[in-house]
Amino acid sequence: MLTFIGLGLYDLQDISVKGLLCIRKADRVYLEQYTSRLMGATIPEMEAYYEKEVHLLTREDVESHPDDLISHATNQDVVILTAGDPMVSTTHIDLRMRASSAGIETRIIHGASIQAAVCGLTGLQNYRFGKSCSLPFPSNNWFPLTPIHVVAENLSRDLHTLVYLDIREEKYMTVKEAIALFEEMGEKTGCRIPLYVGVARAGSWNPVVAAGSGDSLKKIDFGPPLHILAVPGSLHVMEKEYILRFACR
Repeated sequence: MLTFIGLGLYDLQDISVKGLLCIRKADRVYLEQYTSRLMGATIPEMEAYYEKEVHLLTREDVESHPDDLISHATNQDVVILTAGDPMVSTTHIDLRMRASSAGIETRIIHGASIQAAVCGLTGLQNYRFGKSCSLPFPSNNWFPLTPIHVVAENLSRDLHTLVYLDIREEKYMTVKEAIALFEEMGEKTGCRIPLYVGVARAGSWNPVVAAGSGDSLKKIDFGPPLHILAVPGSLHVMEKEYILRFACR
């Protein structure tokens, strides 16, 4: 049995009761941290709370060499933990299909997703989001323009865009860095973004939500990670009122 368990957004208490009980009954517990991370808890704290040893997986362990994980799941009760909801990432969808092809029973215990949290924190209506995108850190001569093209397409259809900010080992992209990258992409493509909404530490007791122009948001201290960015289309009157009431400016 292989069970995918979402840990929720921020700390140990975000996991569901069903998920926690499943972990405590498991024979082996894995944790994947490269798609997202539970910033309010360390691995030792997880092990103490779950009462289980936690085995950390690398990207290669999941995407290229999942044989060890799948082998254990053929005759043991194995769980794989991810921040947020486990099936938001295509990586985990692929792993579930691989396990199923190997004859392993699989199941999912969902967790709170950043997609829903952004809507709740910003007031941006969920059915008005178009295609989302990831914004990677540029490297050497590699500077992809796909994110600005996704945003431009959504804006042309009057849709919002959710932008996932890159995680590289212990380096976390900030709202300020993301806006600077979009401005650079805008210079290359002619796309101008008039309004951004930044969110930091969704799921914690002290999230930061701020809306405004790129220049105004770059002056705001969003604090520690994780950060995420939304680029809205035109705002419905209720969206605008919600942002004015609950987002700092």
